[in-house]
Formats: sequence, C-alpha cells, structure tokens
Amino acid sequence: MLLFLSQEAEVRPRPGAAAAGLGPAPGMAVCGEAVGAGSLPSELVVHIFSFLAGPDRLRASAACSHWRECLFYPALWPRLRLSLRVSPAERPRLDFLMRKCGWFVRELRVQFAADNYPGGGGGVCEGAAAAAEGETPLCPRWLDLLRTYLELVLCVLSSVRNNRNLQKLSLFGDISILQQHGSISNTYLGKVDPDGKKIKQIQQLFEEILGNSRQLKWLSCGFMLQIVTPTSLSSLSNPIANTMEHLSLLDNHIPGNTTLITAVELERFVNLRSLALDFCDFTAEMARVLADSNHVPLHRLSLLVHKISIMHKSLENMPEDENWKALTRNSTNLRVYIMAFDIKSDDMLRILKPSIPLERIHFDSYITCVSGAIVDLISRQYDKFLTHFILMNDVIDMSGFPDLSDNRNEDPLVLLAWRCTRLSLLAVHGYTVWAHNLIAIARLRGSDLKVLEVTEESIDFDQGELADQDVDPVHNLIEQVSLGLGRPWRAVMDIELLSVFTEPTRHFYREMQSFSEGI
Repeated sequence: MLLFLSQEAEVRPRPGAAAAGLGPAPGMAVCGEAVGAGSLPSELVVHIFSFLAGPDRLRASAACSHWRECLFYPALWPRLRLSLRVSPAERPRLDFLMRKCGWFVRELRVQFAADNYPGGGGGVCEGAAAAAEGETPLCPRWLDLLRTYLELVLCVLSSVRNNRNLQKLSLFGDISILQQHGSISNTYLGKVDPDGKKIKQIQQLFEEILGNSRQLKWLSCGFMLQIVTPTSLSSLSNPIANTMEHLSLLDNHIPGNTTLITAVELERFVNLRSLALDFCDFTAEMARVLADSNHVPLHRLSLLVHKISIMHKSLENMPEDENWKALTRNSTNLRVYIMAFDIKSDDMLRILKPSIPLERIHFDSYITCVSGAIVDLISRQYDKFLTHFILMNDVIDMSGFPDLSDNRNEDPLVLLAWRCTRLSLLAVHGYTVWAHNLIAIARLRGSDLKVLEVTEESIDFDQGELADQDVDPVHNLIEQVSLGLGRPWRAVMDIELLSVFTEPTRHFYREMQSFSEGI
C-alpha cells in the first residue's frame, strides 16, 4: 500500500531537469511541497488510511506532519482493542491512545493481563514477623502489580467517562488470580490503597460512564477487581437499559453473598439477547423475568460455576427444571455455556437440570474430579444441543490420572461422541484416555469433530497394544485417529501451547464473547 501511495504521489521533474542531473529530492515522492502526498486533502488521506490495518496506519502516519494529523480522525477508530500487560512500561502508550481515542471510540475492549505472576505459595513471601502474628506476609511484587493495575484502570476509565458515542464496553482483568488465595480487599489492597480512594474513584468513574452513555448496547465486565458494585447498574438510564443487548457481570469477588444484579433490576433489560453471570447469581426469579413475554427472546446464556462462589452463596435459589422449561418456551433459540471450577459431582448433579439447552460445557479442576456418571448424564440429557466439551484436571501427581471408564462396559467419552451428534470440539487433559477409545471417538464423529485436543500425557495404551511387537502403538494411534477425522492429527505435546488448559478464565471470557456475538 505504501508503494502504491508513492507511485500515485510521484512528483514529475521539470522539463530539462533530467539532462541537468536534477530530479525529485529524496522523500519528495511522499511529501512533495507542491503536489506530493503531503498536500492531499485530509478527507482523501483519511480515506486512504481506512484501507490500512492499525499498525500500517501508524507507519504511514510517519510520512509527514499532515498525515500524522489525520491519523486519529474518529472515523478511522470506531473500535479499539487493547491487550495490556500490567506493567509501568504500558502507561505511556495507554495514555497516548486513550487521550486520542477515548472521547469518541464506539467499541472499547481492554484486557489487563499480569505476566509472570510471582510464585511461591500463591504470591506470598517469607516473613517471620508476619507469620508469627498469624498474618499472610505480602510479596512486594504483588503490591507493585496491584498498584500498576489500579493506575491503568484509572487511565482507561477517566478517558471514556464523557464518551456519549460508546456502544460497546468490554473489560477483562486477569488480575483476579490474586483473589484465589484469600481476601485481597483487606490485605493487598490495604497496602496499595490504604483509604480505598483509588477503588472508590474507579467505581465512581465506571458509574459515570454508565450514566453518561447514550448509545451503550454491550456491557461486559469480567474478572476485574472491585469495579462493579451492586449499585452500578442503577446509573444506567431507563432508555439505555431498555435497549441493552448484552450484559456480562462476572465480578463476583465481593464480600458476603451480595449479588451484582437482582431480578428486579433485570426487569429493565427487556431487549437483552445475551447474558453472562455467576451461576449463583442466576436465580429462579431471574429465569422467570427473562421468560416473561415483554422480554425479547434470550439467545445466549453463559454461566460460571465456582466453588468459592458456592461456598459464600448458595444453590438454593437456582432455577429448577420448570423454570428452564418456561424460559426455553419464550426463548426457543436459547443456548447455554457453563464453565465449572472445582465443583463437586453432587453439586453438578443438582445444577444440570434436564431442560437446560446446554451447548458448551467446560470442567476445570485442581482438587475435585469429574466423575464418569456426570459425563454420562451430560451425553444423555444434552445430546441434541452439545457442541463443545472440555475436560481439564490440572493435577500435580502425574503418576495416575482418573479413569472415567473404570469399571464400565463403555467409556463415557465414547458414549458422548456417539450420542451427541453435533459435537464439534472435544478437549481432554488430566484424565486417562485409552488409545482405542480415542480411535473410536474419531471414527464416530469423523470430520464433524473440528477440534480434538488430547494431551500426550493423558493417553494410555492397554497391554495388548503394547505387547504387539509388529505395530508401533503411538504411530498406529496417530494414523487411525487421522483416518477417522479425515485430516492429520497429533496429540498435544506441550500443554503450555493451549490457552484452554493454561488460562481457563481468559478462555472462558474469550469464548463467552464469541458465543454471545455469534447470535
């Protein structure tokens, strides 16, 4: 594209200039003083920029000052998607972009990702004095991380507080890993924000953004740190709440059993087409509200089930099967996505009501394991809907993975592939998958199974396969699975290559976004 611009803006030499050894000066083809690219009308430069990707626009804008002035024309930046490392080095770039684009951008997506989490027992450091007093010693690296995180969040929110054109706002904070080891509000935050001024400022800015919005249709906030409060949504005017199409509130790290949205508040969101909540916040009363005829049909529902949430809240108010039936009568195209973190089998049996139109389910565990009975139940109840099944067990002891087919005539995963004819994604790590069962799964689903990811350490071979000296069992497995799928296949060699296994919260949030946008 830059070559094309150079050719179009070429300055022709004066007659006789070639004979005199004269020609356009270096750079004249791009920014000639008379008729070069630098003299093009701003509207034309903006139109040219509209064909370039973001990085190419930045490089092209270095041609001359006139082009730099055209770079941040509002029409060129209808959407801004940022992936930020929680690092002080990000601040200058973020300040610049938000100052230029924050006041007019229509779609803003920001991911805050903390790289290289400090290790050592969940981010704590040795401290004899603190340990003697029965307190958890704090690691300075955690404190620096939190301090930087708060500054970056303030920078983003303060830049869009008065943006009345904002239509989509999506905030994701990988920082929530800090909260897996206790109450961050009373320990870590107390050190970096003693009076809570920054947290209050963040919450106030978020409410100002909602209160000032005039076109907001998509609001997504997940795994952030105390940005949403139970009163945040009240800042939305009724006209905006009435036209909101997507709502995602996954900031459930608040004291006690407080929820971020109630059924009464949800009544205002009559045009909601997709919703993402903590499962304990999605009550039977909410299901009744969404099933009411004055609400447009709900198409996507993403639910996060977490053991910490169940500990502090309750499953007593969750929708019963009759509530799901009523909801699906009003929303015939509703599809549900569930991700379960360390949930006991007994709780899953209570959660998985027969009438849930479950399309995707992701189990992620560090302590508890999914039972074969749960997998069998899923394959029987959701055979008409299920397309995605992820089974992840991040066990420390690699010597023996749980075997779902233990003491069973048929392997539950094979039955899942047989019954669920719409299955397109199957991923397994940390559970024993027998080679002959993996071949059966590939043959049952064939090329319709678009993704089959099984980690190498999860695959096991029976004694008969190992005893056959004429056949290499690994080579045979690869060959047979590839034939079944109709494409080359290999086991996953390195778990670090798959974010679905190593970054479950980020995977859930990314999948929830695409799941909701795919209506």
